[in-house]
Amino acid sequence: MDHLESELQAAINRWDELGWPRPDVLLVAGSGLSADLGRPIAEPRPWGELMPFEARGIAGHSLEIQVLEPVPGRTVLYSRGRLHAYQGYSPAQVVFAVRLAGLLGARIVVVTNSCGGLRPESHRAGALVAIRDQINLTGLNPLVGSAPAAWGPQFPDMTAAYDHRLRQLLQTCAGEINLDLGEGVYAGVLGPSYETPAEIHMLRTVGADLVGMSTVLEVIAARHMDLRCLGLSLVTNLAAGSEGEAALDHEDVLVEGRKAAEKVAPLLGRLLRHPGLLEDTSP
Repeated sequence: MDHLESELQAAINRWDELGWPRPDVLLVAGSGLSADLGRPIAEPRPWGELMPFEARGIAGHSLEIQVLEPVPGRTVLYSRGRLHAYQGYSPAQVVFAVRLAGLLGARIVVVTNSCGGLRPESHRAGALVAIRDQINLTGLNPLVGSAPAAWGPQFPDMTAAYDHRLRQLLQTCAGEINLDLGEGVYAGVLGPSYETPAEIHMLRTVGADLVGMSTVLEVIAARHMDLRCLGLSLVTNLAAGSEGEAALDHEDVLVEGRKAAEKVAPLLGRLLRHPGLLEDTSP
C-alpha cells in the first residue's frame, strides 16, 4: 500500500496545484447519466491528470473530472464516468477517485449507475431507484491487503452501507418535483457479459432487485473511510429472461441514460443544494 499512498499524495498535490477548493461531496455519474448539476468552478479535465495510470473510458463514459459549487461554500467533486474492474483495473484503481475524495476531505459519496431491473412488477425500464443495500458478487474487494490504519479499520462494518437519512433526503427532494423514486437492493457483478436467465433467477432468490457492474467496490472503499454513501440507479432494461424482453445491448443502456438525465439532473441538483445535505447524521 506504500506505493498507493504515494500515488494518492501526488494526486492531492496536483489538486492543490490546480487551485481547486477541497470537496465536501464526491458525485460519481454512471453510464450516460452525466448532467449539468451546478456552477462549475473549473472546466472539465481528464481524470488522467490525477490518476497515476492510464484511465480508459468505455462507450458513454467521458472520464472527466469537474469541480462544482451548487451553493456558495459547498464544493462537489463531479466524476463524469468511472473505472470498472471488467476493463482490467484492479480494485484499488477502481476506487482511486473515492479514496482521493476522502483524503481531500469529502464527507459524502453519491454514486449513480445504470442497471438491470430484476423485479418487473416494481422496477420497470426508466425507473429511478434509491439503493437501500448492496450485494457484492464481483469476487473482489478493495480492502484486500494492508491499508493505512488512518484510512479506517481492517474490518469495517457494512451494516449501513447506504446512509438512511441521505436516502430520506433524496426521497424528500424527489417528492418536491413530483418524481417517483423507488428503493431496492443492488447486486454488483463483475461483467462485462450480461447475466444469463439462470443467473437472474439466482439474483432474485438471494434478494437483489437490481443488477449492475459497478458501485459496490466504491461503496466498500467509502465506508472503510467512514464516508456517508447514497446510491441512485436508473433501470435501463429488464433483466434477461423477463417476458417480452429483447436481447440486451449496451447502446440501449446509453439511450435510457440520456433520457433519464432529464429526471436525474433536477433531482441531484436539488439534493446537492439542500441545506441539510452536510448535517451530521450520527446517532
